[in-house]
Amino acid sequence: MEYYKPENPLIVQPDHTILVETASEHYIDARDQLVRFAELIKSPEHIHTYRLTPLSIWNACSAGLNAEQISQCLTDFSKYPVPEHVLFEVKNYASRYGKLIIKAGPDGKLILAADDILLAEEIWHNKHVVLYLEKRLSDTEFLVEPLWRGKLKSTLTRIGFPAEDLAGYTDGDSLELQLREKTLDGENFTLREYQNEAADAFYAQGSARGGSGVIVLPCGAGKTIVGIASMVKQQATTLILTTSTTAVRQWRDELLDKTSLHEDQVGEYTGQRKEIKPVTIATYNIMTWRESKDSPFKHMGLFESNNWGLIVYDEVHLLPAPVFQFTASLQARRRLGLTATLVREDGKEDEVFSLIGPKKADVPWKILEHQGWIAKATCTEYRIPLQEEFRMTYAIADKRRKFRIASENISKLAIVKNIVQQHPNDQILIISMYLDQLKKIATFMDVPILTGQTPQRKRDELFEDFKSGKLQVLAVSKVANFAVDLPDASVAIQVSGTFGSRQEEAQRLGRILRPKAKDNQAYFYSLVTADTVEQEFAMKRQLFLCEQGYCYNIKDIEIEE
Repeated sequence: MEYYKPENPLIVQPDHTILVETASEHYIDARDQLVRFAELIKSPEHIHTYRLTPLSIWNACSAGLNAEQISQCLTDFSKYPVPEHVLFEVKNYASRYGKLIIKAGPDGKLILAADDILLAEEIWHNKHVVLYLEKRLSDTEFLVEPLWRGKLKSTLTRIGFPAEDLAGYTDGDSLELQLREKTLDGENFTLREYQNEAADAFYAQGSARGGSGVIVLPCGAGKTIVGIASMVKQQATTLILTTSTTAVRQWRDELLDKTSLHEDQVGEYTGQRKEIKPVTIATYNIMTWRESKDSPFKHMGLFESNNWGLIVYDEVHLLPAPVFQFTASLQARRRLGLTATLVREDGKEDEVFSLIGPKKADVPWKILEHQGWIAKATCTEYRIPLQEEFRMTYAIADKRRKFRIASENISKLAIVKNIVQQHPNDQILIISMYLDQLKKIATFMDVPILTGQTPQRKRDELFEDFKSGKLQVLAVSKVANFAVDLPDASVAIQVSGTFGSRQEEAQRLGRILRPKAKDNQAYFYSLVTADTVEQEFAMKRQLFLCEQGYCYNIKDIEIEE
């Protein structure tokens, strides 16, 4: 064979999947390029599989890559010639981004413009798209009611022709704020280079090419700071949506600590308070609350209660469907999504792309780890046998029940205790998705417990004790997965997880990745019952971490009967 480079790690296949040999000396360089434009599918020990998709390429294009750069990467790292039709499809997918443009039209309406008449004909004769086109203005332009801006973008993305939205935004009410040079505690404060670049990419000098999009940064890398920096650039009233009351108050504290905003300018809109201020921070739960499944969403009016210049969606990969639906009608507002992963368990990544905006910045975890901005992490999976007395019960159970039996394996308790003893000077989180299991762990280890049932005041006390070092070990449910700032936590013990949730694995590791004062080292342990469905789901959860360059050390545990 004329072209064969055995030292290269990639095998690009005709079905748009890419096999990657992890043993190759060029594996790390290839992986760091691949994650920018391909989706990780599976990652057993030696061969990882990625896939090129239209959405993965459109997000790459929106973040600054082009077809030539993507094709060059595939060619440079491939063992064999890259199939010509794959390179053609890369070019085709990339070329589709921007072939349609939404721009401002007459009398407050919008215009959808195609770059050639053939595409315009295809759009005009598509039964799904034509619903949102008021009339045809010319061979290549169509009039659109502003109300249908979001629906039109979603539909165009689904048929394979994502529109670039250059119609501009409502400025919203002005709000003057600046970043502090020193925090309230007198510490020097300045943006890190990648944080400033991410905020710049989103703002785009105030042009129509900015103002809507998603920033992807690892947990612990300061997504909140990027959000605040974007607010400073915008100088407008802002609505911030996040995952919990705890996260609301952490956002508030960061805003007061690092900007010139005063307490009377920052409002909390939760189940406990209903304040609407120039900067208002609300939870997704309150936005989607209703008295019954047939009742209206009582608090969705918050979106229109103020002339917002910016809406920030924290942990955007968790955006509930009703908020998606309402966001479709908010396309004239600037929208910023913040997340550590674009992976959604419901598969609605295309909705994030269409309604919040394309990816504007994505800084890989390993790059920030190398630069010292997040902690180095060692990931270890303990595989623990199921006790003999539970094996028959497990054997005859359905799959969901099998998962719970395996997850609540009583033998895990001793392993938890052993791990805690290995880290006498570290701040430790013990994480479980099952309340009964968490209570057993808390009793066995004599540690406090924090769950969704814990009153907010008690939660705040526990978090404060943990952050101050007064409390070394804390047992937590999934409420601690998202937007919780525990900077000194350096050890996480995952006793049970949510089936195959890749996003959860990423978030849980993220709890311990903030930079550490000593050796900047974090430890993530996952306890899995061997040879059960839990082990199968654990392999799926690890996909995201493998994509980011983390490898699990596997340790088999023998339990004496």
